[in-house]
Amino acid sequence: MSDRVRVEVVQSVAYVTLNRPEKLNGLDLDMLDALVDAARTIRTDRSIRGVVLQGAGDAFSAGLDFASAGKQPSRMAKAFAKFPGQKTNLFQRACWVWRELPVPVIAVVHGHCFGGGLQLALAADFRFTTPDCTFSVMEAKWGLIPDMTGTVTMRELAAMDVVKRLAMTAELFDGNQALEWGFVSGVSDNPIKPAQELLSQIMTRSPDAVAATKTLLHKSWNRSPRGAFWIESRIQLALMRGKNHKIVRSANTAKTLPEFAIRKFG
Repeated sequence: MSDRVRVEVVQSVAYVTLNRPEKLNGLDLDMLDALVDAARTIRTDRSIRGVVLQGAGDAFSAGLDFASAGKQPSRMAKAFAKFPGQKTNLFQRACWVWRELPVPVIAVVHGHCFGGGLQLALAADFRFTTPDCTFSVMEAKWGLIPDMTGTVTMRELAAMDVVKRLAMTAELFDGNQALEWGFVSGVSDNPIKPAQELLSQIMTRSPDAVAATKTLLHKSWNRSPRGAFWIESRIQLALMRGKNHKIVRSANTAKTLPEFAIRKFG
């Protein structure tokens, strides 16, 4: 894995740190590859119960590093390519892999959160930010559109007129405004604290049920009632046959804390 991204696992939580502080964690092609590799590595470790995405230094991420990417035109072209059977290109995949992980992912945001950095944060399940963090859909400044999965994640969080305004203007906004518009889950002077508190709370629940809930909501959110109900039933039956459901039932009956088995779902 590239040193562009650091991964440290502490008490079953993977801390994933964008590690290019001298460039405000600008996203170059190496970092995009490293983000994908990090998520894939985490997916293989079923003992991991959650992820914290964060940035080293003074920013979460200032977005795509156009200067660096522009020096590698052939690699850029390959990064935009989608091969048969693929849902995403590299730019999209670097964000979407976090959404597809079967564990909760929390972005802890500070400093700048621009462009591709914002779209990476929005691909997390939750986001906590400092009040003075500066956000922007910065692509508009470069004559571009948000194309790193933001068309899906932004529509789930904010009203269309807000998204249009930001994507057409590259307007800067702070953490409190981000909360008002629905882009973040909470604002704190020390955002790692509410992130860790939320993960601690989630980790008291069955890892299979947590993974299943994430899958259920992502697959059913925009489905018809008929489709959503079918997904509910299929996932619930799988959970009811699982070991962790039996562990929870026994613990609840005995009024003890459950000791969960390794996650099987996802």
